Amino acid sequence: MISKDFLKSGHTPTLFSSFLYFDMSFMVWVLLGALGVQIAKTLGLTPAEKGFMVAVPILSGALLRLVNGFLVDRIGPKTTGTIAQLIVIAGLLAAWLLHINNYGGVLALGVVLGMAGASFAVALPLASRWYPPKYQGVALGIAGAGNSGTVFASLFAPTLAKMFGWTSVFGLVAIPLIITFVIYQLLAKDSPEQPPAKTTAQYLNIFKSPDAWWFMFFYGVTFGGFVGLSSSLNIYFNSEYGIDPIHAGFFTAACVFAGSLVRPVGGALADRIGGIRTLSIMYSVAALALVVLSFGMPTIWTAVGVLIFGMGAMGMGNGAVFQLVPQRFRNEMGVMTGLVGMCGGIGGFYLAASLGLAKQATGSYQIGLLGFAGLALVALAGLTYVKKRWRTTWHVFGAVDAKI
Repeated sequence: MISKDFLKSGHTPTLFSSFLYFDMSFMVWVLLGALGVQIAKTLGLTPAEKGFMVAVPILSGALLRLVNGFLVDRIGPKTTGTIAQLIVIAGLLAAWLLHINNYGGVLALGVVLGMAGASFAVALPLASRWYPPKYQGVALGIAGAGNSGTVFASLFAPTLAKMFGWTSVFGLVAIPLIITFVIYQLLAKDSPEQPPAKTTAQYLNIFKSPDAWWFMFFYGVTFGGFVGLSSSLNIYFNSEYGIDPIHAGFFTAACVFAGSLVRPVGGALADRIGGIRTLSIMYSVAALALVVLSFGMPTIWTAVGVLIFGMGAMGMGNGAVFQLVPQRFRNEMGVMTGLVGMCGGIGGFYLAASLGLAKQATGSYQIGLLGFAGLALVALAGLTYVKKRWRTTWHVFGAVDAKI
C-alpha cells in the first residue's frame, strides 16, 4: 500500500504531522462522549440531554470545518491549523482552570471543542496537495486515519476522570496537544502547489455542481455514522448493558479502532478497484450492521462484533469518499474538504442526537439506528444513480491517473 514511489512523490514529514494533528484533535473532539457517563451522573442528565451534550461538539465542528475550508484556501493550511490548535488548547485550559461543573459550561466547551473537529478541513488539504492523483487514496487515508484519536479518548478519559475528576481531564489532555503543536510547527510545510485564493463568487459556484452535493451527502453518511457512534457508544454500552464507564470506554475503543484502522485500507482499495465500487460495498455493509444492532444484541460481545463490522465499513467508506473528491475538485480541495467535512459532522450530530431522543421517547435506541441505516441505503441508491455519469465525464476534470 505504501510504496517507495509513494514516499518519493510527496512530503512525508507533512503527512506525519497532518496525521498527528488530526489524531490529537479527534481525541479531544469526542472527549465529552468519552466522559459522558460520568458527566451525566454528576449533573443528573436525561437521555436526551446526554445525546445533545455529545452532539454539540460534532455540530460545532461541522460548521467550523466550513470556516477552516475557506481559511485554508486564503491563508494556507499550516497557518489555519496553527490558529485552530491554539484556540482548542486555550479552551481546554480555561475549562480546567474555571472548573466548569454545570450543563451550560459543558455545552460551551463543546462548542470550542468543535474547532478540534474542524481540523479535518486543514489536515487533509495539507497532506493532499503534496501528492499526485494516483496516490490520493493512500495519502488521504493515512492523514484521515487520525480519527483513531477517538480511541485514546475512550481508553484513557474515563480512567483519568475516576482518578482525578472529570474536570481535571480537560487540563491533562492539553499536554499532548501542546506537544503536537510543537511538532506541527517543526515538520509541517505547505505544498508549493497552492491554488490561488478564490473569490466569494467562486466559492459559491461550488454549490452549482451536483457532484459537490452528492459528496456532501455521501460523507454525511460514512463519517457521520462513524463519529456519531464514536461519541455515543460509552453512553450506549452503559445504558444497555450496565457496565461501568471505564469498561464501556474499552469496548468503545475497540469499535472505534476498527473504523479508524481501515480508513487507509478503504482509500487504497478505492485506488485499486475504484471509489464507486468500494463505497457501494461499504454502504451495504454499514446499513446491514445498523439494522441488526437496532434489534438488540443479547450480550455486549455480540454488540461489539456487529459494531466493529459496521464501523469498519464506515471507516473504509470515509477513505473511499476522499479518494474520489480530489479527482473531481483538485483545485477546490480547501473549500470542498470544508463542505464535505461539514456535512460529515452534521450527519454525526443527527445520529448522536437522534439516539438520545429515541432512547428518551421510546426507551430504546432502535428508531435512531434504523433511521441512519435508511440514510445508508439512500446513499447507496444515489451512488448507483450517478456512477455512469461520473465514469464517463470526469476525464474533463483530470481524473485520468486514478480509478473512479
